[in-house]
Amino acid sequence: MSEFNQPLGGNEMPRFAGPATMMRLPTQDSAAGLDVAFIGIPMDIATSNRPGTRLGPRQIRDESRMLRPYNMATRAAPFDSLQVADIGDVPINTFHLPKSVDIISAFYDEVLRHDCKPLTMGGDHLITLPILRAMANKHGPVGLIHIDAHADVNEHMFGEPLAHGTPFRRAQEEGLLAHGKVVQIGLRGTGYAAEDFDWCRDQGFRVVTAEECWYKSLAPLMAEVREQMGDTPVYITFDIDGLDPSVAPGTGTVEMGGLTSAQGLELVRGAAGLNIVGGDLVEVSPPYDPSGNTALMGATLLYEMLCVLPGVTHQD
Repeated sequence: MSEFNQPLGGNEMPRFAGPATMMRLPTQDSAAGLDVAFIGIPMDIATSNRPGTRLGPRQIRDESRMLRPYNMATRAAPFDSLQVADIGDVPINTFHLPKSVDIISAFYDEVLRHDCKPLTMGGDHLITLPILRAMANKHGPVGLIHIDAHADVNEHMFGEPLAHGTPFRRAQEEGLLAHGKVVQIGLRGTGYAAEDFDWCRDQGFRVVTAEECWYKSLAPLMAEVREQMGDTPVYITFDIDGLDPSVAPGTGTVEMGGLTSAQGLELVRGAAGLNIVGGDLVEVSPPYDPSGNTALMGATLLYEMLCVLPGVTHQD
């Protein structure tokens, strides 16, 4: 019997039954003893358009029942080498956004105290800011691979500094991001001014617009990203609206012309070999995709993040 937790298999329990955890993994109350923890942050109080991402973690967990433990494409076998569990949701204060941000930071400080790598189900994109604060407390400024339709670098939204469109402006201002180690991929759509993306370039971020990704494999891009990041601790944040709404309609701020699902896989798989310290998948809003397909895209991308973490074994 394996010393590591294993997802409940489809031949042991029908996939429509069993525990509603990420990949039907065991649960525990803390990150103690874990190499990796799946965590939900059911928050949408920083959302500017369509709400519903508070329901994202629950549906991502539900749709993850289709995932199996072995990665046929990359031969990664994460559950043969890492101790993984679902440690539940962060108990945010849904009536107080600043308090919720502090609650998230404290929660992740505790997770990282156990040398555990968090993989997070969002939740709107503001959740990444308090996670990055905890990451910087542990590792210092981190490299960032940010896949998104939007740069999320607004100075404010309705005069407020905390919203799902502001996290990476705040992260840069607070010194949470390693200089020259930020790449944003899939940005597109309309804006208010050129500064919407140019501010990022002025900070030294590498901006790869969606149009630069059309009609091509993104494996060469990720080879360049790996060289750029070197051995710096790297955090991956994937907004599901980075994918085109034809494959991921269940989100609050859709933009046409996005990445294909295969390109999404290429981006995450292309991070293999980096010093990845955590990741998140955000902005799944179940009310806008009752089929569950958007949540399944999100669950699959989180599984792919697990497969590229340091220490994962590969079968010959």
